[in-house]
Amino acid sequence: MDQFELFTIESPCRGVCENSKKGYCKGCLRSREERFYWHGMTDMERRHVLQLCRSRWQRIIKTRQDKTKKEGAESSLPYGIDDADIPDLFSSLVTHNE
Repeated sequence: MDQFELFTIESPCRGVCENSKKGYCKGCLRSREERFYWHGMTDMERRHVLQLCRSRWQRIIKTRQDKTKKEGAESSLPYGIDDADIPDLFSSLVTHNE
């Protein structure tokens, strides 16, 4: 049985709408397909996409932290995102386990 939703899940679009080299939006980290089909998705599918975006964001942050620790190491960020393109989409959700 599906849970009744009181509110619709809004699009995570931040108005950046620019693709990375690998096809992920630099603003919301959704793939082309996730952006294209967003309005036809169920709330459960939208929640799943948001979880994927959060995971992508955390992977970018982890890669960036690892890159900083290694200083001077040439490693690119995942999903075709450049260091200058890192969005602040989920910054409040990143946990620090140090």
